[in-house]
Amino acid sequence: MAKKSKNQRQQSGGTPATVALTAAGVPYTVHSYDHDPAHPSYGQEAAEAMGVSPERVFKTLVADVDGRLTVAVVPVAGQLDLKALASAVGGKRAAMADPALAERTTGYVRGGISPLGQRKKLPTVLDTSARGHDTICVSAGRRGLEIELSPADLAGLTEAVVAPIGRA
Repeated sequence: MAKKSKNQRQQSGGTPATVALTAAGVPYTVHSYDHDPAHPSYGQEAAEAMGVSPERVFKTLVADVDGRLTVAVVPVAGQLDLKALASAVGGKRAAMADPALAERTTGYVRGGISPLGQRKKLPTVLDTSARGHDTICVSAGRRGLEIELSPADLAGLTEAVVAPIGRA
C-alpha cells in the first residue's frame, strides 16, 4: 500500500495535529462545528458549539519570551499571565508574538493554531488547571475543529512544561 504524502493526508480530512496524534497512537476525539467568523472569541465559540465548559477548552497562544517563540496553552475562560509564562521557561520577559510570525512558524492560522503538529517545534507550557480534567479540548489545526484528549497525552507529545500560567 502506498504511503500518503502529508498533503494527501491533510486533503483527506486530517490536519498535521490529527496526523501527529494518529502516528503516536494517542486516543483522541475530533469535534467539528460551523465556525462563525463574526464570533468575538474563537475559544468561547468552540466551547459553546461543543457544549463544553470553557474551563475544559484550551486556547493555544504564541508568545515571544526573551526573543524565543514559546507556545502557551491556557483555558479559554481565562487569560495568559505573560510574567508566569516567562518564569515557567526560565525567561525574564514575555510578550505576545506577532500574529503573522506565529502563523508562519506554526503552519496554522490564528484561531486555528494547535499545540500539536506545528511546522517548527516550539517550547510549550500547559496551564496546571488542565490536570483537573480527564480530557481537555484544543484546536485541531483549523477554525471549527477541536481535538479532545487527556492533558497527560498533550503534555507528553508536546514535551510541555506544566505550570500555572493562566489567570481568571
